[in-house]
Amino acid sequence: MTTQAMTWAQRIWESWVAGGWTMIPIALVAFVLYARAVHLWLGLRRRSVGRVEDGELQRWVERPDLAPGELTEVLRYVQDDVASVDAAANRFKEVEVSRVPEIDRRLAGVNVLIGTAPLLGLLGTVLGMLVTFRAIATGGGRMVDAMARGISEALITTEMGLLVALPGMVLSYMIRRERNDYVGLLARLESLTLRHLRVRLHGMTRVFTRADLAAGHGGGALKEDAATGGATGGAGNAVASGRGAAGGHGLDAVDAVDAVDALLAARAVGRGAS
Repeated sequence: MTTQAMTWAQRIWESWVAGGWTMIPIALVAFVLYARAVHLWLGLRRRSVGRVEDGELQRWVERPDLAPGELTEVLRYVQDDVASVDAAANRFKEVEVSRVPEIDRRLAGVNVLIGTAPLLGLLGTVLGMLVTFRAIATGGGRMVDAMARGISEALITTEMGLLVALPGMVLSYMIRRERNDYVGLLARLESLTLRHLRVRLHGMTRVFTRADLAAGHGGGALKEDAATGGATGGAGNAVASGRGAAGGHGLDAVDAVDAVDALLAARAVGRGAS
């Protein structure tokens, strides 16, 4: 076992020496590439929570202490001391801006190193071919040895450049996938958090626009309720107040859910009375 290991080590060393001086920068690029790529991937894995259902995410939003890792800090930051839903949305943007561009910048550096390795191998190939052509031009008894050395240098450097770059491409794909999963997780948390804060701050989960009220539940429905007279008096007043608030504020209707429900009930009573 020891003899076989020593034999392999000797072959690797001979190949390394035959590759010429370009093997040194290839080795440096490989070391930096894999160190940065593995470090970035492990960091993203620590942030990852895997596949999580919306129900579990909702529990984390309602109780940030239950969230794993840095998500506890993120959820507390976006929810504590917020006066509006827009403020929480802006805080989520701050979180994304502070984290995602850094990942993209580091991933771009990894991709540059991946592209550098085969280029260094190509440089070694060119230098090896120059040695081969110089041996042919010189001639003499040692021409065969010089040609063999040049061809060996050309092939080994190309091989090493590709061997460094191909696993690096796999690592780059894994990092990009983890990055996309993290961005998707932040987007899901933002949606659920804004919905939770809308209920907590405004007491309703649906917002009707003036166009919605006019097209689906307003316009003709309000006219129909007005024609029913006393049978829909109380409900008509509630709807009218909701409509006035909606018209005054432009987009948001005060107690829009209750107003629309009252409107539908009033229409049903009016039709039954008629």
